[in-house]
Amino acid sequence: MPRGGRRPNTGPKKGSKHKATIAKEAAREALRQHVLEHMRPMVQAQIVNSLGIGHLYVRDKQKKFTKIENQAQVDHLLATGTEGKDYWIFTKDPSIQAFTDLMNRALDKPKEQPQDFNVTATVRIADVLKQRHDRHRKPE
Repeated sequence: MPRGGRRPNTGPKKGSKHKATIAKEAAREALRQHVLEHMRPMVQAQIVNSLGIGHLYVRDKQKKFTKIENQAQVDHLLATGTEGKDYWIFTKDPSIQAFTDLMNRALDKPKEQPQDFNVTATVRIADVLKQRHDRHRKPE
């Protein structure tokens, strides 16, 4: 009987997975399902972020600004109020990063273009061999 080396029919079977790998795949799938459930509002928020975000604040009777999130109030206020006295609009610039991320996900990330470098040279092999020979020659 040979000593050492590989023994036949030992070790995990081909295609089997460790418990840690199975657990990681299950967690990844659970996260994927959770994200997919909320995908529509997340994509909508990302689109709004890429366009720029606006916030509307209205001044109440105590002269305090409060944020308006009801579309009916927004329409009424814009039709009747004067900016600076009754309401105030704050905006955030569009996010280029959010736009890029959306485009990469929707249309695939563009490939990085390979850089072409053309190097041409003329070398005489005899000269190279002579230089190497001279370098390695022992001084007399």
